[in-house]
Formats: sequence, C-alpha cells, structure tokens
Amino acid sequence: MSWPISDLLTFLMTDADGKMCVKFGVLFNDDRCANIFEALVGTLRAAKRKKIITFEGELLLQGVHDNVDITLLQE
Repeated sequence: MSWPISDLLTFLMTDADGKMCVKFGVLFNDDRCANIFEALVGTLRAAKRKKIITFEGELLLQGVHDNVDITLLQE
C-alpha cells in the first residue's frame, strides 16, 4: 500500500463483521491526520476509485458525513 493511504492504518479499528474501518469524522477532526493529508477528501476519493477503500456516496463533507464508515478493502 502506498503513502498516504498506508497512514490510514493507524486510525482503523475492526468492526463487528471483522472489517477494518474508521468514521470520516474521526479522520477529519484528528490534528495528526490533518497534517498527513493536505486534501483528505481528494485522497479518500482517489483511494475509493482504486478500490483500496470504500464508503457510501461520492463525496464526504464535515459534519454531514461524520458517521460514515470508511472501510479498507485491501492491505
């Protein structure tokens, strides 16, 4: 896995189904994450296009999508 997506691994937790995921709000509100990902939403969209991660919808916005799960598809 390439940078910066590999840095997402530090934020991931295992859900009830055994999938590795993180809430968008956790990433967006974390100072460390803000320093790593200058354009978080663009980075996530690119990773989704490459089928590295998945999330509902096309675009994630602060506040509105804070509880949306971002799920890792490949390591």
